[in-house]
Amino acid sequence: MDSKFTNSVPPAQSALLTRDHIRAIASEAGFSEAGLIALPHPNDERDADRFTAWVRAGRGGTMQYLSRLNEEQQLARARVATPFPWARSAVVCLASYHNAQPKSTDSAPADAAWIARYAWSSRVDAEGKRKPSDYHKVLLKRMKSLESQLYQEFGTFESRAYVDTGPVVERSLATAAGLGWTAKNTCLIHPTLGSYVFLAVLLTSINAEPAHTPLTLPDRCGSCRRCLDACPTNALDAPYQMDATRCISYLTIEHRGPIATELMEGMGRQVFGCDICQDVCPWNRKAPIAVDPELEAREELVNPALDELAALDEHAFEQKFNGSPVRRAGFTGLRRNVAIAMGNSGQQRFQSQLHAWEEGDDEGLRAAAGWALKKLNERKS
Repeated sequence: MDSKFTNSVPPAQSALLTRDHIRAIASEAGFSEAGLIALPHPNDERDADRFTAWVRAGRGGTMQYLSRLNEEQQLARARVATPFPWARSAVVCLASYHNAQPKSTDSAPADAAWIARYAWSSRVDAEGKRKPSDYHKVLLKRMKSLESQLYQEFGTFESRAYVDTGPVVERSLATAAGLGWTAKNTCLIHPTLGSYVFLAVLLTSINAEPAHTPLTLPDRCGSCRRCLDACPTNALDAPYQMDATRCISYLTIEHRGPIATELMEGMGRQVFGCDICQDVCPWNRKAPIAVDPELEAREELVNPALDELAALDEHAFEQKFNGSPVRRAGFTGLRRNVAIAMGNSGQQRFQSQLHAWEEGDDEGLRAAAGWALKKLNERKS
């Protein structure tokens, strides 16, 4: 999600955004933490080179939006200045979604699926009913509130706000703004909040106060490699290196069609996203539980039963996940993921459902169901 505000008259040259003020108004808007960085930031070129090399190595898979080029054939996302030459500062806000619910690595029934905890978000509506909440919309509304406050204070300026969908690498900007370090699992880790955080970015044409000391935090992963060792598909093939084409989150959400058979067993019971590399991280054990009424967990999405998800028809899928990030996987995509989880469950009672899916029209679902049946039959014998 994004918002755009463009004005014809720039703020006075002497106008400066300050970190303390940004943190204060971001807190008022509902964010857990916020940072500010002048653009281009000190590691701008280094980060652009790393992103470019990652994309050109094909590690982004089929996520074509990551490799989008501008008219000069430059990667749009590599550096902020490419699509937004007017940007002089970046406000980066964090919203924690940590909760007290079980982790994916905790014991669970053999027939339970796993939906990534960020997709559990919900709120209670005016009638007292719990409804799904899309963090994109929740955080964009908060960012617009912050943007509006700045407009009142600074007058006219140019800006652009994004929550996960713009041509910016939010994690790099958050790291540059001193909000954490990039961990070995490639997630941002805030020293207090951990890595269960959403990121939102506001680019502005207002200058930011200069940093008198380096903002970047030291890497505190040390010798720990729990995330690398825990990744069941070897997507983290080296510290600080992510091959998205092997990542369970990518496979279950972004990838369309059949999934490589050699990756299916490692996908375990994950049907939407994956939390394993975060759930094993020691920094998340210390993170406080978030109190955010717009991002509370929907308990029915915690360890949901595979057969209940399989029983959803397309209409029921839309009803259950309308307004939820889970819709991004699509109806057939979620079924494909459920079929793989059924094969990994060892539960023979899923055979009839898998046989039905093996005869279906969708190639990805057929392939997943066929693999799952073979997997169950191997266990049976």
